[in-house]
Amino acid sequence: MKIIIVGGGIGGLTLALSLHKEGHDVNVFESVKEIKPLGVGINLLPHCVRVLTNLGLQEKIAQNAIETSDLKYFNKYGQEFWSEPRGRFAGYKWPQFSLHRGNIQMLLFDEVIAQIGKDTIQQNHHLSHFEQNENEVIAYFIDKDSGEKIHEEKADMLIGADGINSVVRQQLYPHEGKPVYSENVLYRGTTVMKPFLNGKSMAMIGSMKQKMVVYPIQPIDSDGSCLINWVANVKEGKSTLTARDWNRQADQKRLINLYIDWTFDWLDVPTMIAGSKAVYEFPMSDRNPLEKWSFGRVTLLGDAAHPMYPIGSNGASQAILDVDCLTECMKNNKDVLEILAQYDKERVPAAAKVVMQNRAKGPDEILDMMADWFPSGFTADEIPHEKLANVMDNYKKVAGFDIQTLNQKN
Repeated sequence: MKIIIVGGGIGGLTLALSLHKEGHDVNVFESVKEIKPLGVGINLLPHCVRVLTNLGLQEKIAQNAIETSDLKYFNKYGQEFWSEPRGRFAGYKWPQFSLHRGNIQMLLFDEVIAQIGKDTIQQNHHLSHFEQNENEVIAYFIDKDSGEKIHEEKADMLIGADGINSVVRQQLYPHEGKPVYSENVLYRGTTVMKPFLNGKSMAMIGSMKQKMVVYPIQPIDSDGSCLINWVANVKEGKSTLTARDWNRQADQKRLINLYIDWTFDWLDVPTMIAGSKAVYEFPMSDRNPLEKWSFGRVTLLGDAAHPMYPIGSNGASQAILDVDCLTECMKNNKDVLEILAQYDKERVPAAAKVVMQNRAKGPDEILDMMADWFPSGFTADEIPHEKLANVMDNYKKVAGFDIQTLNQKN
């Protein structure tokens, strides 16, 4: 089957590899002039690493990643109240990886070129619109800067993997409007520093009014330092930022002042913020879940289908679950409408649950629970372990990585 993939991000490139492995003819069209290793840190959870492992990529990913050992939660005073092992340290068959988004992006890019061919990815091809009939879908591409029509492509199926501001989604839902802003602004940076905790830990600190997420994304170097990814989440209320402002530089001094008291015996947050070469800000946004992604021969995948708050380390992972599901639906079936109906049936409700769970704070609800119950701190015997465990276990089930279910898969 001939497939058009719109978007050369993590989801689109993984889909190209997965469908090529099954014998399909795939072409990826990316709007930017050159795909570059942009972004900061991301996490790949075990259910997503399973899919990447089956594509032969686990060892290559591991070379430039941290295999996350544990996840810890702390209040704003640096007191630990929850700790759990992650990935293979928790008994999963697959690891959890923390790494630079650019590393996985370029690894996937290089794999597509190596496995499928250098002409598979057409850069500087911005989708203008598509048309479809009973027999095919036709995509029309332009040069984004000049608006000049440069190419049209015919195929059996078109998948929009073109992000939160998806052109494909906009054509399917022309009256949807802008992404939904959460009144939270995310400030992101990376700092070369000495490792904290055991050097492979991921830490969540504070509450949903003011939170800090911290984890290493590169192995320790020869002088004992490593690259630490951090994300500050501050409830700012109204903002002039838009969902397109991914790389807008923030006021670093202001952010340091917001976290000036967050100095713990295991981490100095203001010094960490100050050590970042740059700090970027963007609004934490999502979109309301759709009732269907597929129309005729066209469907959506990843952030184009279900943009969600970056809570629970789950955004890229959910895109790769879409890839796995769509690939499975295409096995032993050549009817495009049947394939996409099955894809919608399996993934639309599942992804919607994660979007809504993340809006409801996801696993980070336990931060607010502890902040509300113990605003001035707590003693060890006051920690309500069972109530916290219920929240954490429920999120794993909703997001599709509870260990009992996942470990039954190959």
